[in-house]
Amino acid sequence: MTNAPQRPPLLTLYQSLLDRYGRQRWWPARTRAEMMIGAILTQNTAWTNVEKALSNLRENKALNFQTLETLPTEKLAEWIRPAGYFNQKAGYLKALAGMIHADFGGSLDRLFRLDTPELRKKLLAVKGVGPETADSILLYAAKRPLFVVDAYTRRLLTAHGYEEEARSSYNTIVTLFTLQLPADVQLYNEFHALIIRWGKNHPKTAVAQ
Repeated sequence: MTNAPQRPPLLTLYQSLLDRYGRQRWWPARTRAEMMIGAILTQNTAWTNVEKALSNLRENKALNFQTLETLPTEKLAEWIRPAGYFNQKAGYLKALAGMIHADFGGSLDRLFRLDTPELRKKLLAVKGVGPETADSILLYAAKRPLFVVDAYTRRLLTAHGYEEEARSSYNTIVTLFTLQLPADVQLYNEFHALIIRWGKNHPKTAVAQ
């Protein structure tokens, strides 16, 4: 008989990761706009690649949606090339910038005045913004208590006895976390960052201890 992984409460798992790795102070961005841009650039690539793309945008004073909206797509794609899928992501960034300009006069303050369900719906309507990207923006830029689920989250759940849940839909996993954890932005922020740290330190077959 094989020993199945233990199934600790998620708050216990959070505390275990926090004790091991300490506070992560994630998301690494200087402004809300930079965080939102990074959330799109990080799709299907490592953060080290995103940092190079963000550095290019920073050097060209393009880490704001006003510039991104008017910037030629070809030039934007060139600057974000290190992040991969650069033509596709340039289109996504232009779409996000266009929505912010058209619907909110270019103001992130106005955008973030929306209540959480309406804001999430607005973000998901933008081409290239899926649930993980939208919830990253909601948590880290808008400071809303929505848990962000990624591939590392599914791996962590599998490693700790939540195999069935790990195979569930994105929204089902979000519900699992929100039912077990208090609706606290800082806790969600740290837990997600700690899961990323754990994932980077463990091969796919490892079970966290």
